Amino acid sequence: MDYLIRTVRADEWEKTREIRLAALRDPVAHIAFLDTYEAAVERPDSFWRERAEGASESGDGGVRQFVAEAPDGSWAGTISVLVERPAAEVRFGEVATVDQTHLVGVYVRPEARGSGLAEELFRAGVEWSWSLPEPAIQRVRLYVHEENERAAAFYRRFGFVATGERVALPGDTGGAGGAGAWEVEYEIRRPGGL
Repeated sequence: MDYLIRTVRADEWEKTREIRLAALRDPVAHIAFLDTYEAAVERPDSFWRERAEGASESGDGGVRQFVAEAPDGSWAGTISVLVERPAAEVRFGEVATVDQTHLVGVYVRPEARGSGLAEELFRAGVEWSWSLPEPAIQRVRLYVHEENERAAAFYRRFGFVATGERVALPGDTGGAGGAGAWEVEYEIRRPGGL
């Protein structure tokens, strides 16, 4: 099936909400997302309207959400890209030391997995990152839960490399013995000549 990879539109808040809730119901959601279905389902419509507006082309440019739209109009996958500039607000991990983007909210519905759709969504997010106006984006990063080897393997195949940086999973108190879960940082550096 052919999918159109495009930016979410500001008025598509209901679809934005639906795909996020589907992602949070996925069996690996607990290691793939820093959110829960229970928390997300309680958020008011205004939250979802603002989220879609902010991630659309009419938003402020700090976030862009891409979706994979099937011919019937349904969404089979999504990825969001956060723009992170030095000395700006820290969303997750360490403060940016270079101009960078951060890939988050990656989700492909089970029936579309293995079709190349994840690669197309990643390509859209990375290419958008390189297209941003000056100052040029120097790297695209993401974090993956240390136990999410399937996702980590995909990121490596796409060209991401582990940076050696890691951060404690937010909200993880470490359990018995104080050993908490970690998110591992991966990156792709800006190719020469761009």
